Amino acid sequence: WQNSSIAQGSSVFLFASPPRLSAGLCFHHNNYNATMFKLRTSKYRHVFCDAPKPEHTFTGYRLSTVTGDQAYIAASAKYFALSLSGGGGPIGVGRLDRPGRFESGKCPIVQGHKGAVLDLGFSPFDDSMLASASEDTTIKLWSIPENWEPTDEGGNAKAGERLSESLTDLVGHRKKVTLLKFHPTASNVLASTSSDHTVKVWDIEKGEAISTFDEMGDLTQDIVWDVRGDNYATSCKDKIVRIMDARTGTIGSSLDKPHEGLKSVKLAYLGESGKLLSVGASRQSARELKIWDLKMLDKPLLTEKIDTASGVLMPLYDNDTNVVYLCGKGDGIIRPFEFEDKDPYLHRLNDGFRSTTPTKGICMVPKRGLDVMGCETARLLKVTNNQGVHPLSFVVPRKSDAFQDDIFPDCPSTNPAHTADEWLAGSSKPPETMCLNPALAGSNKAGGAPKKKFKTVAQLTKEVDEANKRIEYLEQKLKENSIAF
Repeated sequence: WQNSSIAQGSSVFLFASPPRLSAGLCFHHNNYNATMFKLRTSKYRHVFCDAPKPEHTFTGYRLSTVTGDQAYIAASAKYFALSLSGGGGPIGVGRLDRPGRFESGKCPIVQGHKGAVLDLGFSPFDDSMLASASEDTTIKLWSIPENWEPTDEGGNAKAGERLSESLTDLVGHRKKVTLLKFHPTASNVLASTSSDHTVKVWDIEKGEAISTFDEMGDLTQDIVWDVRGDNYATSCKDKIVRIMDARTGTIGSSLDKPHEGLKSVKLAYLGESGKLLSVGASRQSARELKIWDLKMLDKPLLTEKIDTASGVLMPLYDNDTNVVYLCGKGDGIIRPFEFEDKDPYLHRLNDGFRSTTPTKGICMVPKRGLDVMGCETARLLKVTNNQGVHPLSFVVPRKSDAFQDDIFPDCPSTNPAHTADEWLAGSSKPPETMCLNPALAGSNKAGGAPKKKFKTVAQLTKEVDEANKRIEYLEQKLKENSIAF
């Protein structure tokens, strides 16, 4: 300023140069003023994710070599599970609060199949109930014991007994079972797909299929439930997306060639907005996403090119926050977008997460298992080829130490909205919800349908033996007192 030709005391006006259009900025189209622009407000606009520290990762797992369209990992609010290499379809089950090193042959595993395990899923209403789909054509339901500890508090491997007895087996597919997905609102209902080109919806309590659709033209690439669980959508290698009535197993509507490319098509229902997100590849093999109105499937509402990488994109949608995380198999990039039910529908949030370690599979931890006081709005579990499982925490920066109710709306609880029979009879309800505020944890009401506790054959046999011994004892007492019975 000393060498400036502007006289001291003169008024100086500084004008900002016209800013470039970027994500999150919405400009007025009338009377453009370079100094005035409007920021799109979003509570999750500054969400970020740092690479986890080595002591927070889960290592030592020898992963199964089977490949497919599955996520390779599943998680509840307490455990995660992934398929391991070895005979009998071993499953590694770890505790989310016990990062550390797993040792094959020492740590407890789940093992009971006769073939490799292809897909896994936890019940949304029981953190300990695990379903496994296998090459041996069966689906097994497991109950993880309360004392399950593959690693100790120091992160070291801990010896334990393997779990080899399942709660129940679902038998009905003629070929290997490739994908499975629990019902979001009804208790003990499960959907599965198979290489026999069928999709089945199961009643786990009765151990039988509720509905079967046997006209899939080829291998199923993805299956997703809508929010209420009235319908499910499937993508298939024959390039047709089918919207199915889950109760009857009939096609409600279909979408031919949502993407021209050859990559797998993955799907996600965007809450109760009546919109469906599909991710695939264009004719030029560029990865792209599209948003469809389920009432008008003739053309997409939005088509967005992502990049030209070769891996399959997996969309993980958070119904509570309307944020979708695009995760690519084979690369280390996770892109967060916020969905808004009006044009332009998707808004890019920050830079997401970038890593040089490629992703083999990925899943999302239920909101009940997050560190809400640390403003953790999402946690993804990333499976790597040889570096174990990495927990990726997405955090919204806040200065206050208080519970942030604006970024943590009520989330689905562990209470089912209805039973399998009620759902099959036509009941349609949104998920039962709960408050995430730890100070109000006791105020969450146990509503919805009653939950049924499953027991293994060994547990039931033990209870029957104890009951018989008690009966013999009582009969003996009656005889000693000359009481007829």
